[in-house]
Amino acid sequence: MPFQRTITFTTDFGLTEHYVGTMKGVIYSINPLAKIVDITNAVQSFDVLDGAIAISQAYNYFPKDTVHMVVVDPGVGGPRRPILAHVGQYIFLAPDNGVLSLVLEREERVTVRHITTEHYFHQPISNTFHGRDIFAPVAAYLSKGVDSAKFGEEINDYVRFAAPKPKSAGANTWKAVVLKSDKFGNLITNITAKDIPQLFESTAAPFKITVGKGEVSKLCSSYSEGAQGELVAVIGSTGFLEIATNKGPASRLAGADKGSEVSITIAG
Repeated sequence: MPFQRTITFTTDFGLTEHYVGTMKGVIYSINPLAKIVDITNAVQSFDVLDGAIAISQAYNYFPKDTVHMVVVDPGVGGPRRPILAHVGQYIFLAPDNGVLSLVLEREERVTVRHITTEHYFHQPISNTFHGRDIFAPVAAYLSKGVDSAKFGEEINDYVRFAAPKPKSAGANTWKAVVLKSDKFGNLITNITAKDIPQLFESTAAPFKITVGKGEVSKLCSSYSEGAQGELVAVIGSTGFLEIATNKGPASRLAGADKGSEVSITIAG
């Protein structure tokens, strides 16, 4: 069997338009044996941080040499560059807008190239759909084993940003933020056990977390430990602290959403 790499999709193209299907058509026309997996095509529109979170949570559960295509591209057609990155054991295709930042935080081995070799592009190139005309065909050729060096020269000035971290706001007090509200209404904050370790100790002092109109004073190990209608804190599978409620949307209960401020106070 010829060499094959799996291709994944992480995009904000949604489920109601033709975009994802068209990109898959381009890939299959170049490599009919391609293996394609959708991580998600429901990233919030234009939201580079949401795309960065999505790919950072999924990329390393795939086989070595998987080609991860991350197309959240509000600057399409502008001066931003299409890039190809070898990060750890994986290959990434993305616009150079920081959408790979959270992956880059986790890995030490990084090589990034500016994709410039138009021989591999679908022609003519649309200024509004590089997913179809640049990223999809490059992914297809990579899946067949074409060497990354053929697509462009290495660069070092690629865009990356630091994810927001909780900040001290005084003695035993911190300010954090809701990174996203997931499909179940769980409020995923930017707090990890590493950021505020005293919050997660087995003998932790009483605490209060305030978000929106909601208050939380209970840390649970699972969603089911909380009572229905009660807001609780849970370390989710993402590694971030979530504000949740049993079988309900915590976002509605707290009146909070992405970007809402989170205040944490631990008894001194």
